Amino acid sequence: MKAFEFKPKLLVALKNYSKQLFMADLMSGIIVGIVALPLAIAFGIASGVSPEKGIITAIIAGFIISLIGGSKVQIGGPTGAFIVIVYAVIQQYGEAGLIIATIMAGVLLILLGAFKLGAIIKFMPYPIIVGFTSGIAVTIFTTQIADIFGLTFGGEKLPGDFVGKWLIYFKHFDSINWWNTIMSVASIGIIAITPKFLKKIPGSLIAIILITIVTYILKIYGGIDAIDTIGDRFSISSQLPNAQVPVLTWESMKGLFPVAITIAVLGAIESLLSATVADGVTGDKHDSNTELIAQGAANIITPLFGGIPATGAIARTMTNINNGGKTPVAGIIHAIVLLLILLFLMPLAQYIPMACLAGVLVVVSYNMSEWRTFRALMKNPKSDIAVLLITFFLTVIFDLTIAIEVGLVIACLLFMRRVAETTEISVITDEIDPNMELDIAVREDHLTIPSQVEVYEIDGPYFFGIANKFEEQMVQMGDRPKVRIIRMRKVPFIDSTGIHNLTNLCRMSKKEKITIVLSGVNEKVYKVLEKSGFYELLGEENICDNINTAIERANDIIRK
Repeated sequence: MKAFEFKPKLLVALKNYSKQLFMADLMSGIIVGIVALPLAIAFGIASGVSPEKGIITAIIAGFIISLIGGSKVQIGGPTGAFIVIVYAVIQQYGEAGLIIATIMAGVLLILLGAFKLGAIIKFMPYPIIVGFTSGIAVTIFTTQIADIFGLTFGGEKLPGDFVGKWLIYFKHFDSINWWNTIMSVASIGIIAITPKFLKKIPGSLIAIILITIVTYILKIYGGIDAIDTIGDRFSISSQLPNAQVPVLTWESMKGLFPVAITIAVLGAIESLLSATVADGVTGDKHDSNTELIAQGAANIITPLFGGIPATGAIARTMTNINNGGKTPVAGIIHAIVLLLILLFLMPLAQYIPMACLAGVLVVVSYNMSEWRTFRALMKNPKSDIAVLLITFFLTVIFDLTIAIEVGLVIACLLFMRRVAETTEISVITDEIDPNMELDIAVREDHLTIPSQVEVYEIDGPYFFGIANKFEEQMVQMGDRPKVRIIRMRKVPFIDSTGIHNLTNLCRMSKKEKITIVLSGVNEKVYKVLEKSGFYELLGEENICDNINTAIERANDIIRK
């Protein structure tokens, strides 16, 4: 097996770097940095932390992912997918718990990359990905209802669960603030129409600038103070904090381990999905294992400075590509632009209306919902629909950790059932037609099955899913022949349960004075059976290369 090689794309890109490439990366990096600003602020606040922590995440994680990542154009930072789980972790464990869970997730991501498991993430069933992505979108939308309508709850604490939120929303809907609603609707409208006139500047940034100016004018000259701003809820820091190493205890790590797995799986899926989409556009090929290590490093270092989980962001990555980004230098410049904004312009963020950020997140949740894909999947087999709906509703009603765990278990069970269904067991008691065995006529006489001999053919993998199926087939036959030939030429592999099943069959047959003969065992299966000691029980003379030899052996046994 080829040893793992850690090869950041930046090192490859810098070998033939030129002024022309730098100018392309510079322009793209500046634009992507501007695009990332409103999203980083919105994701930070929606996750339950202060707005600058969203920007800190985009700066540090974005820099690390571009510096040592396995994709030339990947842009890293906070994403909408993490909002739900980060908010839930902070509610239950506090920010200290979030830091520990994120660091643990980072370690898991590095291990996935180091052990070359990047490709395994690609086998995540598509209905699960769509199910929890759509569920996250609905949950993000739900969390923004209070800011969209400017609801007040009279001192009642907003519940963390989906149903509880909507119950309290309906209970206090008479407290609606129409000014907030107008600003939210206006933000959504601006974001929707901006791409028709401006291709380079993101609608979210235009919406934030315009709505913030309008809100400021209304407050200063119109005396309208009903529109909440970031400054009304948060005290904003405009500097990078010092690194703080959390206190790690076995109890806290044990309790947060399931959360860490969820963050790691979600981060791996989103980052590799983003990198794959980018490959399709650029024609490049990312290194999934190197990318996972970069994601892991980012999620270990970022929380030390108060940041939240980060991963590859599809929207910002596509913005980078569309604006001419060619190498990871563009991602590094994007991080530098955000750092300059944090240091020199962050105080201005206090004037941004919360209703405007809610509008931005409503658009984000709509884009995440993948409702067209969701609708299309509803036409697929019932098993896929079941996985999709269960994952979706578990994400919405409970949480993402449970949704991913249950969704994976269900998908695995359904997969095993499908594999088991592909394995067929047939019984031949009269004769075998060689012309039916191949795709060409061999013009050979039919092989006659001797009396007191049964031939069983297994077509497909012999694993725990069909072991009992084989036993049931023999019970249905009901008779006791002298020889049972088991044709295994179409068995690609056998697992421990299959070996156990064959061993028990051999022992029971000996008691009933029935001899088992194996026919056509391929080399891979042969070695597994040999290593298990099965042939010592069966006897080497009862292992035949083909059906002709097996029938000759059966005739010898009958004549004895």
